[in-house]
Amino acid sequence: MRLNVLQHVSDEGPGAILNWANDHQATVTIYHPNDFGLLPTVDETDLLVVLGSPASPNDDDQWIKDERALIKGMLTAKKPVFGACFGAQQISLILGGRVQDAPAKEVGWLEVTRQSDRIAGLPEVATPLHWHQQMFTIPEGTDLLYSSKYLQEQGFVYQDLAIGLQFHLEPLELNVREMCANDGAYANGSVLNQTAEEIVNHGVPADNQAVMNRLLDYLMKENPENV
Repeated sequence: MRLNVLQHVSDEGPGAILNWANDHQATVTIYHPNDFGLLPTVDETDLLVVLGSPASPNDDDQWIKDERALIKGMLTAKKPVFGACFGAQQISLILGGRVQDAPAKEVGWLEVTRQSDRIAGLPEVATPLHWHQQMFTIPEGTDLLYSSKYLQEQGFVYQDLAIGLQFHLEPLELNVREMCANDGAYANGSVLNQTAEEIVNHGVPADNQAVMNRLLDYLMKENPENV
């Protein structure tokens, strides 16, 4: 399996996704399209992962448009895509949704509640890391997957081909420390009222890896020809 990751900022890496990839003997390549302007092709990709970014999908940068063209090509070819935060917003735009300012900035740990039984084996409640102040709207033809106290549109699944999450299940302990060390001031003004130190000290819930694994397993099980 060829897993290609689009990483947009140095302190927001694939984390737990690499653990899953190692368990599945996947060949992983990490691209940095905003730095180098390069992307994999659809033919080179069995599973595409699109990570977070301080940019907005509404920005006019060419790499953002090129990235959406790749995601659209993957979906047209019936190949799976997983998006976190910015990545999920990119998928939403492609499917006819919108990206806009969220009602409240969410930075820190906050429970999300499962809203759909479409993906078996997911817990009713998970506690991921939130790191955003924009949001996607749920496109037509998708199932709402998660909601939180402050935002209904926290996750969606599209035709067994794409999963988009506004939050982050992928950070491991090292990733959280890295994010808070380098961008901890971003927590200022969050409705969650957590400092960078509190976010680090909270620790990564043990279940987050299992939830991440289940979501990626679902995408690949539903698309076995790509394995």
